[in-house]
Amino acid sequence: MKKLIAVVGTNASGKSGLGIALARRYGGEVVSADSRQVYSGLDLGSGKVTPEEIAGVPHHLLDVCEPGAFFTMADFQRLAYAAIEEIHSRGRLPFLVGGTGLYVDAVCDGYVLSNIEPDLSYRRELEKLETPALYALLKAAAPDTAVDPQNRNRVMRQLEKLHDGDTLQPRREPRYDVLKLGVTWDRKTLCRRIDERLSRRLAQGMIEEVQGLLDAGVTEDFLYRLGLEYRYISQYLLGKGGTRAEMQEELGKAIKRFAKRQMTWFRRDPAIHWIDMRSDAEAQACALIDGFIKDQP
Repeated sequence: MKKLIAVVGTNASGKSGLGIALARRYGGEVVSADSRQVYSGLDLGSGKVTPEEIAGVPHHLLDVCEPGAFFTMADFQRLAYAAIEEIHSRGRLPFLVGGTGLYVDAVCDGYVLSNIEPDLSYRRELEKLETPALYALLKAAAPDTAVDPQNRNRVMRQLEKLHDGDTLQPRREPRYDVLKLGVTWDRKTLCRRIDERLSRRLAQGMIEEVQGLLDAGVTEDFLYRLGLEYRYISQYLLGKGGTRAEMQEELGKAIKRFAKRQMTWFRRDPAIHWIDMRSDAEAQACALIDGFIKDQP
């Protein structure tokens, strides 16, 4: 099978920077695996790499749909497969980089996804319930679910699939030979990095970015469902989130909780090689990649 390198990790872990450095070193290209970076205009809040940070490395699956559009894991998988094949057709090495665990697994493990379309009438019924009630329904029907209980859209999508007879256990037909590299830090260091990055992005204009989205007609509901930065900042701007300092403190806590859930997701995968970010991360990654691609035609 063709080769694919995946670089995964938590928020503020440095996975994007490492992915870019590795892609540049091996003449590769990056396929972003982030459920919010697919939307145009969601830049600071989603942690999207800047043109300066990209440093000339081609990136795929950034800004592929408009805010408010319905974008599913199946949409991501289809576009990611197309991008990876395009990269291979040019004789280059694809790097799948991101922190959305389901997106990463859908591509690396080759999920065979059902073609069941969203049941809009059933969705309207689900919309009447609060997220904790929806998650309780899902846990009752599928006790082993790994879905984030705060991700309202994904919880509803799982309930829709169950409603239409889906087992929620996708078959796997991997398309690629994958090397998975994991990026993280000890808890104390990661929390400090999260706080520093949040302060930096607020200073760079993240609140103004969210205000611009609201002014452009992006709905409060859509921003709320995106979670984290877009949820907390939009609620603050709409007078529902206390003072700016209170919003920042609560947002920081929420990002740390989310990073913990990301690590829980990734730690369950024994195929991930974890990089020690306290030493030469690039050298460690290169040693693994060199061994992985040495038999590549």
